[in-house]
Amino acid sequence: MLVERWILARLRHERFTSIAQANVAVKRLVAWVNDRPFRKIDGTRRSLFLAIDRPALRPLPPTRYDFATWKAMKVGIDYHLEVRAERHYYSVPYRLVGERVEVRLSATTLEVFFKSKRVASHVRQHRPGFTTDPAHMPESHRRHAQWTPARIVSWTEKTGPATARLAKAILDTRPHPEQGFRSCLGIIRLADRYGAARVEAACARALVARSYSYRSVESILKNGLDQKPLPETTSPPLVHPVHENLRGPDYYR
Repeated sequence: MLVERWILARLRHERFTSIAQANVAVKRLVAWVNDRPFRKIDGTRRSLFLAIDRPALRPLPPTRYDFATWKAMKVGIDYHLEVRAERHYYSVPYRLVGERVEVRLSATTLEVFFKSKRVASHVRQHRPGFTTDPAHMPESHRRHAQWTPARIVSWTEKTGPATARLAKAILDTRPHPEQGFRSCLGIIRLADRYGAARVEAACARALVARSYSYRSVESILKNGLDQKPLPETTSPPLVHPVHENLRGPDYYR
């Protein structure tokens, strides 16, 4: 109410050509309001601030407040957590596979807590991909005790040979095979929706296009491209047409 009456109302007929110019006018009127004497008591808003409020103020914290959100998440079989907004995956210690954890997300960091103890911290990435801490990976003698690339490929063979080849390509093209587990399992689950035959055809098309990802297979199925003939992988030989205007090499002899 005070601002509307003594600042906005007094500026309502003025025209400003920039925010900076408007700020100068507002700042001038704010100073005038703060120095305006009270009607029923002695002093001004500025004098009361200097006498009462300012001595009670404490210094600002040495670091800026870091706004963050919290989410409860379940650790996947690849010991990574997905931030869906950026489609980025962050690792946690492999022993937490299947456990529910608390995730603190700020603009710059991602922190993971298990039973109130911080177990992982990463610089937040605002793009699709993986962030994997080598310390979170299993030791070599226990590596992938339950889930292995061989087991994933063997499982996809039940859908068909093209699905198995695509799964192997996905695992081979990742910096760590575990980063491809989600894509392979997602492709397997597509058979529940589209049927094994369509998924097999979609994987064959993805192999021809060298597009090794779950999203590629899903897109092929959604658009019905799996039901169309595969593109030719080799170009047919060029055949020169016979035409009366083509002289040929014998003309120059």
